[in-house]
Amino acid sequence: MVVPSLKLQDLIEEIRGAKTQAQEREVIQKECAHIRASFRDGDPLYRHRQLAKLLYVHMLGYPAHFGQMECLKLIASPRFTDKRVGYLGAMLLLDERQDAHLLITNSIKNDLSQGIQAVQGLALCTLSTVGSADMCRDLATEVEKLLLQPGPYVRKKAVLTAVHMIRKVPELSNIFLPPCAQLLHERHHGVLLGTITLITELCERSPAALKHFRKVVPQLVQILWTLVTSGYSAEHSISGVSDPFLQVQILRLLRILGRNHEESSETMNDLLAQVATNTDTSRNAGNAVLFETVLTIMDIRSVAGLRVLAVNILGRFLLNSDKNIRYVALTSLLRVVQSDHSAVQRHRPTVVECLREPDASLSRRALELSLALVNSSNVRAMTQELQSFLESCPPDLRADCASGILLAAERFAPTKRWHIDTILRVLTTAGTHVRDDAVANLTQLIGGAQELHAYSVRRLYSALAEDICQQPLVQVAAWCIGEYGDLLLEGSCEETEPFQVEEEEVLALLEKVLQSHMSLPATRGYALTALMKLSTRLRGDNKAAILEKIPLVERGGTQDEEAKESKEAQHSEAALVPTEPQASKLLDLLDLLDGTSGAAQPPPPLEPSSEGSLVYLLDLPCVSPAPASIPNLKVFEREGLQLNLSFVRPPGTPALLLITVTAINTSGADVTHFVCQAAVPKSFQLQLQAPSGDTVPAQGGLPVTQLLRILNPNKAPLRLKLRLTYNHFGQSVQEIFEVNNLPVETWQ
Repeated sequence: MVVPSLKLQDLIEEIRGAKTQAQEREVIQKECAHIRASFRDGDPLYRHRQLAKLLYVHMLGYPAHFGQMECLKLIASPRFTDKRVGYLGAMLLLDERQDAHLLITNSIKNDLSQGIQAVQGLALCTLSTVGSADMCRDLATEVEKLLLQPGPYVRKKAVLTAVHMIRKVPELSNIFLPPCAQLLHERHHGVLLGTITLITELCERSPAALKHFRKVVPQLVQILWTLVTSGYSAEHSISGVSDPFLQVQILRLLRILGRNHEESSETMNDLLAQVATNTDTSRNAGNAVLFETVLTIMDIRSVAGLRVLAVNILGRFLLNSDKNIRYVALTSLLRVVQSDHSAVQRHRPTVVECLREPDASLSRRALELSLALVNSSNVRAMTQELQSFLESCPPDLRADCASGILLAAERFAPTKRWHIDTILRVLTTAGTHVRDDAVANLTQLIGGAQELHAYSVRRLYSALAEDICQQPLVQVAAWCIGEYGDLLLEGSCEETEPFQVEEEEVLALLEKVLQSHMSLPATRGYALTALMKLSTRLRGDNKAAILEKIPLVERGGTQDEEAKESKEAQHSEAALVPTEPQASKLLDLLDLLDGTSGAAQPPPPLEPSSEGSLVYLLDLPCVSPAPASIPNLKVFEREGLQLNLSFVRPPGTPALLLITVTAINTSGADVTHFVCQAAVPKSFQLQLQAPSGDTVPAQGGLPVTQLLRILNPNKAPLRLKLRLTYNHFGQSVQEIFEVNNLPVETWQ
C-alpha cells in the first residue's frame, strides 16, 4: 500500500510556512520518507508527482540522489507527462561523473527518432545538458538528421546540441560541416543564431573548418547588412535595435574569420563602418553591438581610418554615465594601446579624469591605462597627474600607482636629476606602500649617478629632517648620508639652495631615527650603518657621540614589538645592532684607523656573540662599490606569459637575497587570478611579499611584480621551486616547476 503524501503545492506551502530551519528539515525528512516508500512500492500512476516533489527538495539543497533510477523509468514511459518530469530530473540529478547517465542513451535515441517534436525537444535538451563524450559519439548521427528537419523548433535545439557535441568531442566537427552551409539560408532568427554559434565553435577548433567557412564571409556580411538596414520588427527588435543578439554573434564570427586574412578583412570593412556609424547608442543594446564592432575592427586587418574610428568610439564610451560601459572602454583601450598608441593618446585627458572615479575597479583600470600612455614626450605631465592621484588614491591602489610612476620615470626620465626628484616625491607621498625593491633600485640609481651624489644627499637629508615616519624614505636617506655624508658637510652643490649642515645636526637626526618607535629593524640597521661609515670622516671628538648611540639601538630593539614577533627580521638585522662589549671592540678598531702611524693596522678578529656574528662594518669603504650584478633569468614562457627573475644581494646582509618575480603578458587576452607561490629547502628562510596585483594585462601592459626575501645563513646552494596558477583564454592553468640554471652569485 502506498503511503499517502502531500501534493507538490501543499508541500511548497508547508515548507514556506516553517518558522525555523528545524521545522523545515522535519517537514522535508517526513516527506522524503513518504517518497521513498512510494518508489519502493512501485506506484506507476503518481511516480512523476513524487519525482516532481523530490526535484523541488533537491533545488532547496537537500539530498535527492535516491530518485535517479526513477528518472530512468519515467523517461522510458510512453506517457508525455512522465517523460517531461523524467527528463527534467535527469538534467538535475545526473551528470557525467555517474555511470547511471549512460543508461538513458537508448531512451534518448528512441525519442529522437519518434517524430514527435515535443519529445524530441526534451531529448535534445537533456543530451545537450548531461551528454558525455560517449553519448555524443553514439547519438551524433541522429542529431545530424534533425538539423535539416522541416520544423524550426527541432532544428534550433538540434543545432545547440551539436554545439555541445563539438565541445565534448572535437573530432565530430566533420559530421556537422555540410549542414551548416544550408542552415545559413534560414530565415528563422533562432535557428540562424544557433547556426552562427555552431560555425564559431567549428572555426575555433579546426583550422580546416576556418578555411572552409571563409568562403561564406560575403553571405554573413549580407545577413548583417540586412539586420542593420531593416526597419522595425516587433518580433526581433530590442530597444530599437534589430536582433542585437544575432548581430553580436555574427560580428564575433567575422572577427574569427577575418583575423590574419587580408581578403576577408577587406570584404568586411564597408559593413563595419556602416554598423559603427549608424548604430543607435542611446540604449544598452546598441552599445553592445557597437562594442563588438570595435573588437572586430581591432582584431582583423582593417584600414587605418577604421581603427581610428573604433578608438574614438571607445573614447565616447568613457563619457557614458554607465560605469559598466566606462569599465569596458578602459579595458578595451588597454588592449589596443600598444598597437594604436597615437589614437589612444588623443583620449588621455578623459582617461586621466577616470582616475578620480570612486569605483575602485574603474580607477584601477584607468591607472593601468594611464601608465601605458606614458612616453618620452608626456612623461612630465603624466607623472605630475599620477603623483596628484597618488596623494588621494585608495590604499589598495597606492602601491601599484607608486610602482608605476617609478617604472615610468626610469624608462622615460629626461634627466637623472628629474628622475631622482620624482622618486623622492613618490617615497614621500606613498610612505609604507612603496614596495621593498624600490629602496634597492633607488640606492643603485644614486650610486651610479656620480655627478648627482651631492644633490641627492642634500635633497634626501632635507626630506628626512622634515619627516622620519616614511620608512622607505628614511632607509634611502640614511644610506645616502652614510655614503656621501662628506659631500653634505661640505655644503657645495650648485643645483640646490646653499645651506650649511653641521656634524652634530647629522648625528642628532640619525639618533632620532634610531630612537623612534616607528623605525623598523631594517631602518635602524640603515641608520647604524650610516653612523659607522660617518665615523671615519668626522672629527675625533664626535666618535664618542657616535658610540653612545649603540646602546640606544640595543634598548630600542628590545622594545620593538615587530622585532619580537618576527624571527626572520631579528636574524637578518641582528648583525647590524652590536652589543655593548662589541661596541667597545669597535671603539678600539676606530682608534686603530685614526692612529698616528699613517697606515691602517689590521684589526683584531672579532669573536662572535651569542646573538650572532657582528658585521665587519669597518671593512666597508667610505664609498661602497655597487654590488655585483647578478644576471636576470627567464624561467617560464607560455602563450605570451613570461616570468622573469631579477636578483639583488644587499651589501649589508650577505646572507639575504632579494628576488623580484616579474610577470609580463604579450598575448591578446588578460591573465587573471594570477598567483605565484615559491618553496625552498628547510635550511632557508623564505618570505613572500604581497604581489602588485592578480591580473597581468594583455599586450605588454603593466607587469605584475612580487618580491621574495630568502635568507641563506648556511650559504648552501639555492634550490627554488615555483607554482603558478592563473586563468588565460578561458582556461585554468597550473604549472609547478623547479628553477634551473640559477646564477651562481645567488648562493655564494
